[in-house]
Amino acid sequence: TRTMAFTGDVLSHTPVIAQALRYGNESGLAYDYRPMFADLAPRLLRADLAICVLETPVSDDNIGLDGYPTFEAPRELPDALVDAGYDGCSTASNHSMDRGPAGVRVTLDQMDRVGLGHAGMARSQSEWQAPRIYDVDGVAVAHLSYSYSLNGFRLPDEEPWLVNLNDVALIVAEAERARQVGADVVVLSIQWGNEYQREPSDEQQALAQALTRSGALDLIMGNHVHVVQPVATVNGIPVVFGLGNSLSNQSDNCCRTGTQDGVLIEATIQGNADLGFEVSGLAFAPTWVDRADFTIIDLVDALDDPSLDPALRSVYEKSLARTIDAIHSLGWEIPLAE
Repeated sequence: TRTMAFTGDVLSHTPVIAQALRYGNESGLAYDYRPMFADLAPRLLRADLAICVLETPVSDDNIGLDGYPTFEAPRELPDALVDAGYDGCSTASNHSMDRGPAGVRVTLDQMDRVGLGHAGMARSQSEWQAPRIYDVDGVAVAHLSYSYSLNGFRLPDEEPWLVNLNDVALIVAEAERARQVGADVVVLSIQWGNEYQREPSDEQQALAQALTRSGALDLIMGNHVHVVQPVATVNGIPVVFGLGNSLSNQSDNCCRTGTQDGVLIEATIQGNADLGFEVSGLAFAPTWVDRADFTIIDLVDALDDPSLDPALRSVYEKSLARTIDAIHSLGWEIPLAE
């Protein structure tokens, strides 16, 4: 038995960068994201494999940092992700080309610098052709990452492999390559769906059907819509339609209720080399981003604190209820993580 943990979008908006600078002034780092992930770290460190969604480019010199609409996060962000317990991240997103081809290379270089795995972007054709495979205590887990869009940016004709774009045939081909080189389990992280919409779109449903029918995937983790979406089994394969936001400055308003909500999904792998491996079950830990200091709150643990301020308790309870309702809305009532 092995456990995997997956969390949603990491979006370093300008106020998030500013808070990392304040934390850095206290710790002696240029930018310090570690306090933001500290509450989540125990769950990530307990998992045998932990994967994030790094939705934005990362700088190498911290010059020209910016948030929405063309992001560039400080070089210290990958350090904090590793410190929190992440082993790798999905990097194919609609913001992958915010800083052009150079931004793709710099981001992957910074992730390599700290030993943070990555899937979804590539610096060369040979890197694109080689699936990302993690050795999870003897179980080979391949991680694929694809995005629906590049926000109007275009891939250079001579470098079409810089970012993976959603295409069923390409996804299945990569999954099959991963199997050929020894993957026991294949996980897909995919950007899809309509922003701020809790119900999976028709396109999401169609993609899920096509991808799971292929028999090439064992688990699908959706992201991008910035709110938590349901889980389901599609053709016998577990599909998490949307993980919500892990870290961002997005907030509740008339049209975006739930953008501070996120979820950590724990997926269990069972099997052996003779019989094969499968994803045998999911559990979930709801999270909420406190925009006062951008701490990612583990809601179940926080609500266990009898000294919690009543007003904050009410906020946490409403977020928890939204996430439980969203996760279970298609009828698969997976349990809360312990």
